[in-house]
Amino acid sequence: MTLTKVTVASTLGLAAAGWVVAIQQMQGMDMGVATELGSLAFFMGAWVPMMAAMMLPGAVPAVSRFVRANGRALAAPVFAASYVGVWALFGLAVYAVYQPHSTTVAGMLVIAAGLYELTPLKRYCRRRCRSSVRSGFQFGAYCVGSSVGLMVVLISLGVMSIAWTVVIAALVLTQKLLPPRAWVDVPVALAIVAVGMLVLT
Repeated sequence: MTLTKVTVASTLGLAAAGWVVAIQQMQGMDMGVATELGSLAFFMGAWVPMMAAMMLPGAVPAVSRFVRANGRALAAPVFAASYVGVWALFGLAVYAVYQPHSTTVAGMLVIAAGLYELTPLKRYCRRRCRSSVRSGFQFGAYCVGSSVGLMVVLISLGVMSIAWTVVIAALVLTQKLLPPRAWVDVPVALAIVAVGMLVLT
């Protein structure tokens, strides 16, 4: 088996393991907008596997390019670990500011997230998230910029919701693998805004 195939298999295997752990941790925790995060250790114990599950499948092309450029077996785990590490830092920020909230707050945040999907910053980060990068940390920084709106939707509607996690993970994967296209991206952004408006009503 070639190094590239090993990289793909191991990255997807780690993502699958992340799903198993995250689902176990999140069972019974979803209370929608009233969800409590629990202790920092508990939250990070769910958040880090969840990020590995959600983000690593879309990172496979970037990890493979990085391994081919470096030609070292350890390049893949180092890249993946630093990439997930960026999302772990994002999780610490979420824990610091998150509070159980009303549906009004959730709706407003979701609308703002939908509007963010239409911004030049989103498009720039998304393009960079699909290009060659020097490290997993740099890749993670651009991918946070690309996916932060979608993550706000998840955090607003149910940070421990398995159903919303699956939906957002599918959107993140699609946006990582497909180039920006207005005829796809604009309807997605408007759909997110519509969800926010429904939450407000």
